Amino acid sequence: MRNKIIFIAAGAGLLLAVVSAILFSRQPEAQPPVFTPAANPYAHGIYSNGIVESDQAHGANINIYPEVAAPITRILVTEGQQVHQGDALVTVDDSVQRATAEQLQAQAEAAHALLRELHAQPRRETLAVSAAQVENAQATLKNARDQLDKQQRSFDIDPKSISADALDNARNAEKIAATNLKVVERQYELTRAGAWVYDLQNAERTYTALAKASQSAAALLAKYTIRAPADGVVMAVNSSVGSYVSPQGAYDTYTQGFGPLIVMGLPQSHLQVRAYIDEILVHELPPPEKIEAQMFVRGTNVHLPLTFVRIQPYVSPKIELSDERTERVDLRVLPIVFRFEKPKDLNLYPGQLVDVYVGAR
Repeated sequence: MRNKIIFIAAGAGLLLAVVSAILFSRQPEAQPPVFTPAANPYAHGIYSNGIVESDQAHGANINIYPEVAAPITRILVTEGQQVHQGDALVTVDDSVQRATAEQLQAQAEAAHALLRELHAQPRRETLAVSAAQVENAQATLKNARDQLDKQQRSFDIDPKSISADALDNARNAEKIAATNLKVVERQYELTRAGAWVYDLQNAERTYTALAKASQSAAALLAKYTIRAPADGVVMAVNSSVGSYVSPQGAYDTYTQGFGPLIVMGLPQSHLQVRAYIDEILVHELPPPEKIEAQMFVRGTNVHLPLTFVRIQPYVSPKIELSDERTERVDLRVLPIVFRFEKPKDLNLYPGQLVDVYVGAR
């Protein structure tokens, strides 16, 4: 009985081994690819990594950095919003600069008022006072001369009728009155002449300097409101209200570095792609007027024809990677810019990596 059980168990084990071998030897059916990998559409094509950008005549995107350092008080736009040149995007704290601008403006207005006062001289009321002083001095001189004449005639008739001391006092009084008349006449002429030319020049230069200082302060105050330099689309706002920004830009918590406060692009009915050609393949490029290229959007079966725009004639270190194991990174590349119309039924954004094939010679 025992031997029978052993034979049955051995047979069952053998049967299980045969079934397992059959099952595990079967190859699973290959799953169809989610998308068709990019294939070279040209008989002699050059592959390159590309990055989608907003359509720009120069450069890649509009990177906006503040010109002043302060905390952000308001963010007036949202990402993806269309803006026009001059629209306010962000404001930063301008309380100190606003007070400085108002102070300099007040000083400039005071200097202007002083300049107008000097130009308005002589004041009519002041000139009238000087004229009255001249008339009073003339009357005083006439009275002193009359007194002197009377005493002189009396002395000529009878020297004993008046003392020599009284006659001398009368003569001195006449001289003092004559001198005083000359003083007030000079003072009248000085008043009538108005402000001195050097006083005017000094006041004009003081006003000019303060006015320019006020204009400078106002211009600096305007920089506390960051405005759109051109019509376009707000692609990224890299900070928030309360964050401190400076001419270095906004601090990025994740990269722990500084970058532009706002990134803008042109209206995105058209986009451009910047393809990076390996330096060892540059010699295979055809003349610019004969360059053809196609772009393959990663993760889709979409491929689009590209229109050649320009070659950036400067070979630079490679910065865009394809994440392939065999990719060379210790090389330099030549950027070529192409333009294409954005498909309406495809989500495609600046900064997205794509595959580009360029027709070779």
